[in-house]
Amino acid sequence: MNRKSFKSHFKFNKQERSGIFFLLLLIVIFQIVYFVVKSYPVTEKTNSFLEDGEYQAKIDELRSRNQKKDSITLYPFNPNFITDYKGYVLGLSTEEIDRLHAFRAKNQFVNSGEEFQKVTLISDSLLESLQPYFKFPEWTQKGSRESLVGAGASSSMKSESVPVINAIKLGKVKDLNSATAEELRSVNGIGEKLSQRIVKFRDHLGGFLVEEQLGHVYGLEPEVVAKVLKDYRILHSPAISKININQATPRDISKLVYIKYEVAARIVAFREANGGITTFDELIEIEDFPSERLDIIKLYLQL
Repeated sequence: MNRKSFKSHFKFNKQERSGIFFLLLLIVIFQIVYFVVKSYPVTEKTNSFLEDGEYQAKIDELRSRNQKKDSITLYPFNPNFITDYKGYVLGLSTEEIDRLHAFRAKNQFVNSGEEFQKVTLISDSLLESLQPYFKFPEWTQKGSRESLVGAGASSSMKSESVPVINAIKLGKVKDLNSATAEELRSVNGIGEKLSQRIVKFRDHLGGFLVEEQLGHVYGLEPEVVAKVLKDYRILHSPAISKININQATPRDISKLVYIKYEVAARIVAFREANGGITTFDELIEIEDFPSERLDIIKLYLQL
């Protein structure tokens, strides 16, 4: 093949050149359309998925909150210290909560589920669901039984509140918050060590707010607590400075005798991780927190 014939293969006339140019133009146009169509819908779809994912996450969060609200985890508690919020969560009506608070305002306590229902007038079904979680001080149960046997009273009576009230009226009962160790030793079953331990525990608290706290003294048996409360009651409530749980340091919180420093540090860590504590019930989520005494602990705290 000579050089002239080789060139003839690559030589096009005007019509052929126009056709080739048109073909190349179509290829370029199709490539542009292909890339545009391919990229735009994917981006839109990706954004749509992101938006749908965020929206679904919000829905899941709301559902989770509702489920938590509907399925409450109950822990043993003393019904004498039910707050408005806790009463609402437990299913009590406003009127039922008000009846309990009016009863407690008279410095009286319920010592059984039956007494709680009698005071609040809650339904049998609600009492049945709550009663397994009621926790009363041991001395209220044992003390009541002992007093009933000694007095020959009817088994339908639940406590010895009547003789105590009569004793208060007669001026025979002394104030538990001002009793000295020497005076406490006059009670059968309390020696020098126990009397000093009671006073020391009371001083660390800043004073007893409720008589149930006497049963928290280490080594004090329920039978002895009942004997003490025949002669001593809280006649004057102490003025305490409440700890702000959302501002206090671990050291401040651990000043409360019920909370160890390690637990106080966890409370602060929990508070910082969650942007604050909104209800005292959140404290039971903290490891080693004494949840069985939450109703009393929160008397010394504020949000």
